[in-house]
Amino acid sequence: MRYLLLLIGILSFYNTLQAQELIIGSEIVEPGIRVIFEGAIKDDVTPSDKHLAESLTDVHLEARVNWASDKKISVPKGTPRGGFVPYLTITAEVTNEKTGESIKGFQIVPHINLIDNFHYARNIKLPGKRNELYTVTFSLLPPEGIDLALHKDWRDNHSQQLFEKTSFTYNNVDFEEIANATRR
Repeated sequence: MRYLLLLIGILSFYNTLQAQELIIGSEIVEPGIRVIFEGAIKDDVTPSDKHLAESLTDVHLEARVNWASDKKISVPKGTPRGGFVPYLTITAEVTNEKTGESIKGFQIVPHINLIDNFHYARNIKLPGKRNELYTVTFSLLPPEGIDLALHKDWRDNHSQQLFEKTSFTYNNVDFEEIANATRR
C-alpha cells in the first residue's frame, strides 16, 4: 500500500509539471516535423555557466521538435514517428507588447529531462513584467554542412536540406501563470 501511495504521488507530481506548460503554438514543418512551442516552468539547467540560473529565470522557453506521430501527417519513409529531430538551429525573440522592449536572437538549445526527453529550450528573463503580454517569434533553421549529411535517396525524394528555413510568430502570449509557478 505504501508503494502504491508513493507511485500515485510521483505520478501526480509529474502530471502537475506537465500540466503547467503553456502551449504557445503547434506547427507542422514539411516533411512531417511537428513543432510544439511552449513556455514551461523555470528549471535548474547545467552547465550553469551557459544557462541562466533558475533564480533569475521567468520562463523555460521550449520547442519540442519531433517527427509527427499522427498518422494523418505523412513523414518520410523510414522515419521513426515521434522521434526527436536533432541538429537544428532554433532562435527566438520575445517582445513586450506594452513597452516594445525585447530580447532578440537568442538560441534555443538541446536539453533532456525526464518529462519531455530531448527538446530544445532556454531559461529566459522576460523583458518586462510577468503580467504583461508578449509577442514571441521562433525561427527554425535546418542543419547545414557537416551537421547533417544527406544521402542521394533523401535528396531525390525531398530536397537538398531537411526543410526550408521558417519562422512562426505568436501574439498576446500570457506567461504570467507559468512564470509564477515553481518546480520545487
